[in-house]
Amino acid sequence: MTPRSTFALLLLLAAPAWAGGSNYAIAPGARPNLEGKISEWAVPTPQFARDPAPGPDGNIYIAVMSGNKIARFDTRAKSFKEWDLPPGARPHGLLVDREGQVWYTGNGNGTIGHLDPTTGRVTQHKAPSGGDPHTLVIDDKGVIWFTVQGGQRIGRLDTKSGQITEFKTRGNPYGIALDKSGNVWFCQLGGDRLGRLDHATGKITELPLQAGAHPRRMAVASDGSLWVTLFGTGKLIRVDPVAQKIVKEYGLPAGAGGGPYAVTVDAAGIVWVNEIQTDTVVRLDPGTGQMRVFNLPSKNVGIRKMIVDADGRLWYMGSHNGRLGVIE
Repeated sequence: MTPRSTFALLLLLAAPAWAGGSNYAIAPGARPNLEGKISEWAVPTPQFARDPAPGPDGNIYIAVMSGNKIARFDTRAKSFKEWDLPPGARPHGLLVDREGQVWYTGNGNGTIGHLDPTTGRVTQHKAPSGGDPHTLVIDDKGVIWFTVQGGQRIGRLDTKSGQITEFKTRGNPYGIALDKSGNVWFCQLGGDRLGRLDHATGKITELPLQAGAHPRRMAVASDGSLWVTLFGTGKLIRVDPVAQKIVKEYGLPAGAGGGPYAVTVDAAGIVWVNEIQTDTVVRLDPGTGQMRVFNLPSKNVGIRKMIVDADGRLWYMGSHNGRLGVIE
């Protein structure tokens, strides 16, 4: 059986529902009357900590890439706990499923890892082609989708069986999201395109972007629209995944050199995006077009991923300065 026919058989069941602005298992909340208070905490091992994710316990989990660890921030006690990973794992992205299990991309050893926070046990699932797994999302069936940037692939992990299926693509796939029909969208950072993998057939199609756009990250809103950061041009775009076209483009406050990187969407459809070159976070209300800019309290922050938790708080991790932050 070919990979695509195996894939079609595996996905014969209903498509997943919306799982939040980052397609993590924990759906985001919203804070219409956001105070705008910003707090930050230094992580114990700061060696390129990145990509925060909420857990069902209300805590925030972090991948510590160069430190080869997973960290957890207790949002009530304001304290950290860490777990060591197998040598060479170099975790990049991570998420926490509804049962509280942590899944991460082993960017350094070509794996998708599974950490049980209760026991500390780590299980590794080797990607068939190896490579450098990058960013991951999960659907309502417990299936994880991930990008393999240098390996030029999209991967699918069945968390129940451990089986991984891969689909070859191009353009250095980076950020990833699931639309409301269950199709897999991804950024082709090196190709100035968005890719779309049809969940029913495994066929990949592409949406060309402006030359030099360098799409970085994407997120899905509750109305089904996709939001994508264009790192190369300083813009944010809104994509209609059904029509497969760009419906609106937003110039961000820092301009072409701002370096928009991470993006996420809360339950009310408010879009959050950071501009990595100016240590700012922008809150966009698509209904009015109004933008609110938050200047972060520390400098050279280096945000590469942000999430909104179930309480509507915006969490970010500064990979350059080793500080976890929240806006509430």
